[in-house]
Amino acid sequence: MINKAFFEFAEEVAKDKGITVEDVYESFKKGLMNSFKKEYGNSSCEVIIDPDHHEISMYSCHVVVEALSEELDENAMAEILLEDAKKIKSSYKVGDIVKQAINIKDFNRTLASATKSVFTQGNRTRQREVAYEHFKELENEMVRGTITNIKENYVMIDLGYGVVTSIAKSELLPNDNPQIGDGINVYIRKVEMTTKDPKVSVSRTDRALVTRLMENYIPEIKSGIIEIKGIARDPGDRSKIALYSNDPKVDAIGSCVGEGGSRIREIVNALGGEKVDLYKWSENPEELISNSLQPANVTKVLSVDVKNKSSVVVVPNEHLSLAIGKSGQNVRLAVQSCGWKIDIMPVSEAYEKGLLI
Repeated sequence: MINKAFFEFAEEVAKDKGITVEDVYESFKKGLMNSFKKEYGNSSCEVIIDPDHHEISMYSCHVVVEALSEELDENAMAEILLEDAKKIKSSYKVGDIVKQAINIKDFNRTLASATKSVFTQGNRTRQREVAYEHFKELENEMVRGTITNIKENYVMIDLGYGVVTSIAKSELLPNDNPQIGDGINVYIRKVEMTTKDPKVSVSRTDRALVTRLMENYIPEIKSGIIEIKGIARDPGDRSKIALYSNDPKVDAIGSCVGEGGSRIREIVNALGGEKVDLYKWSENPEELISNSLQPANVTKVLSVDVKNKSSVVVVPNEHLSLAIGKSGQNVRLAVQSCGWKIDIMPVSEAYEKGLLI
């Protein structure tokens, strides 16, 4: 049967569902074979789809036997007696396969309906598989979706590939103001296949989202010239990031800030105004710890215990509150990002204890 319209339809379905046209052909084949079974009681048929000639052919298949089997497995090929086969073609012998063309147009409505049902289900199944495979590869990565609906406790996001996920408002940032139709960057934490559609769990509070944004906006990080050695985050408020340049000619901080602050501004905007502090990573503990407490100045780093990764840091009296930060935020983020325990002491106290001369 020549049907150019079917092949045009198959290409449209493949494009719309994000699957290959071969997947569509396979689903249609299964649909026809399922319909054949309903009509003839067995699956002994062959379907050939020829896109080059826009042709679909279907054949019933029978193996030639001397005597019919008393019981035949439903998945086994149907049988035809040798004497009956010879009426079709005199040269047939036992063991040959007799193929007879079936006019697909002769299928009744029930048959057509069954074919359509299996065809549609097959495409849906393959679409889910393709979507799962796509997002599974993006696990622990950042993607951009579109907000489609806003509920009391969560927001719906279209991620593409027929997948719509929800994000709890607790996983949004404090300054996020979601609106239907807005684009939004989210971090994919986990992807699971369910009996319906792939389940994609996303977040905007995960610190890895900041890492992915840095990679997205700063080519030197994406290429590996600059490394993120440590990162800490209070989502929506402040992030602190330790950077290291593998190329002495490349300034890690300057490259990430960008000309006139252009690069870091893009990242801050993508995080809804969250502040991003950058500091230089060092293999020298004193330098690393001192850098981590920026923007506060450090007078001296004392009592560096390499085994327990702990230290005492002396800061100017007037920088004590800056070093500690509001509610201890600055020192806490410094500890988390550099990996060292830090006890802060003002200069006046260090002199009193004889730690400074």
